[in-house]
Amino acid sequence: MTTVAIVYHSGYGHTHAVAESIAEGVRAAGATPTLIRIESAVQDFQPALDAVTAADAVIFGSPTYMGDVSAAFRGFAEASAKVWFTQGWKDKIAAGFTNSQSFSGDKLHALQTLAVLAAQHSMIWVNQGEAIPTVPAAERGPDTINRVGASTGLMTQADNAAPDVAPPAGDHETARRFGKRVADAARRWTAGAKA
Repeated sequence: MTTVAIVYHSGYGHTHAVAESIAEGVRAAGATPTLIRIESAVQDFQPALDAVTAADAVIFGSPTYMGDVSAAFRGFAEASAKVWFTQGWKDKIAAGFTNSQSFSGDKLHALQTLAVLAAQHSMIWVNQGEAIPTVPAAERGPDTINRVGASTGLMTQADNAAPDVAPPAGDHETARRFGKRVADAARRWTAGAKA
């Protein structure tokens, strides 16, 4: 069975809520998600590194803080250098997601940080896969799929409401579709490698 590691940091619970929706999408694709929550920039990252190594794919996630990934996620990224030396994640499927309070907040930069991390490891990046809405932003409701208009990866937006309220339903459905897309890509990729 295809396995997908979801490695993420969540400061206030919103990114965690998105990770849970991504995991639902992974399950909907018939794959097995493994959620690995990063708690600190100085924790023991070996279990997270091992989980990524064992998985067929990984989805990296971080809130966008000050236009980039969080310090806690950066700690994980730096700890992955020991895997980089052996190219242990080469040709593994990778993707990324981020959440912030604003519609922009420089979330693209955070996603680019995640994509560059994957590129450093010689991984295969999977993008969002949902069309950017054609209606004006002011007319996009909370149920709109990909309402933030992301292509590089999954972007969600949460006001300062509790994580059970924000991000809204459309962002969670986009996250489920994203999880399914990555799991489907991993299944195809690993089947081709075995053939």
